[in-house]
Amino acid sequence: MFSLKGSLILGATACTLALSLPTEAKAHAIESSLRYLNGNLELRSTYSSGDPVNGAVVRFMKADGSAGAELGRIDASGQLRLILPTLDQDNSDLQTVDLQVDGGPGHRDYLALPIRNGEVQIDAISQTEPSSALLLAALGGVGFFSTTTLLGRVRRSRIG
Repeated sequence: MFSLKGSLILGATACTLALSLPTEAKAHAIESSLRYLNGNLELRSTYSSGDPVNGAVVRFMKADGSAGAELGRIDASGQLRLILPTLDQDNSDLQTVDLQVDGGPGHRDYLALPIRNGEVQIDAISQTEPSSALLLAALGGVGFFSTTTLLGRVRRSRIG
């Protein structure tokens, strides 16, 4: 039978195990950032370990998800100065152009570039931060604790 004390111990154990799991699976994720530097658009791409993604191909993605025109390759310092082809200059609506940083199988990053009047709108680019392992472990522990508590109550109600 599950007791509240047993459920607490089980939940605490689950949280501890989740926090102690290695995060090596993320070691080769690619993290990219964009900025304007002296009027040029600069892309910086590194692995999550901080190492540059040397030689990764940067390309446009077509609307159907297939690879489009190649824009260049990331250099040994993890950077590429982008010269975007002429985009629709007359359209004042916000459009989105997708870029792919391709560092090989399993090593890709995708960026959505908002374009207005042919210029990238840097302030409109949003990049999600990697999820915190601590937050995920805490949520998992709470969920596990809630489930074990509920199961303990259901079993006790069936017995008594």
